[in-house]
Amino acid sequence: MSKNFAVIGNPIEQSRSPELHHAFAKKMGIELSYTKRLAPLDGFIANINDFFSQGGTGLNVTVPFKEQAFQQCTVLTSRAKIAKAVNTLWMENGQLHGDNTDGQGLVDAINGLNWKLENSRILIIGAGGATRGVIYPLIQAGVQEIVIVNRTLARAEQLVDDLKNAIPNIKLRAISLQDLTGNFDLVINATSASLTGDSLTLPDHLHFKYAYEMAYGKPSTFLDQAKIRDIPTSEGYGMLVGQAIESFSIWHGVRPNLKDFI
Repeated sequence: MSKNFAVIGNPIEQSRSPELHHAFAKKMGIELSYTKRLAPLDGFIANINDFFSQGGTGLNVTVPFKEQAFQQCTVLTSRAKIAKAVNTLWMENGQLHGDNTDGQGLVDAINGLNWKLENSRILIIGAGGATRGVIYPLIQAGVQEIVIVNRTLARAEQLVDDLKNAIPNIKLRAISLQDLTGNFDLVINATSASLTGDSLTLPDHLHFKYAYEMAYGKPSTFLDQAKIRDIPTSEGYGMLVGQAIESFSIWHGVRPNLKDFI
């Protein structure tokens, strides 16, 4: 019997999750139904309760409901607890379980590019939920140091304090845009600049080997500047596929190969 899955968000029309999960299922010989659910901004909880009460198996959660999803879960994975946000839900023994697969999706995408994470120094631009969600998986992947730069320094410092409490022995620090300098193996743009059309200017005295843009399908001044410097770049489609594969493996117990889908 076909199981029912969905992605829930507002807006939701842009989501590519149904096409990805149907492609994974076809490849792995699994029958499923995967739909989009538009939830009113004040109706997320009622919507997920309705989905599971009608026999739904698993939900992906996208903007702006990941923090609300976190608050609704009875059982959380370590990475969800650290991220304080959930993008994957399932019901087990009458309890709502939650995980955050975004960070592992990023790690898998970067590994797929053959960019070395072990013992690397990484700069992440932005101190929002997207950054919080990827720190723990990056540390697990062997990253030596992570520096977070943000327009509002206090927000980056707060994030560092939170994460240092959650992940002992983490090498993590915050800097302001004015102090953005040094040498890094990888720079990750976790801001919404490419989505909002805002420009992002990298100083000449910032040096790095690779550039990863979390967003995808939009012009990116961040990637444009890296390309001018002849630095290898990637937009975030691989991360999107990677987090979807991680969700799929949680629900079905089998893992599609990332390289088959990017």
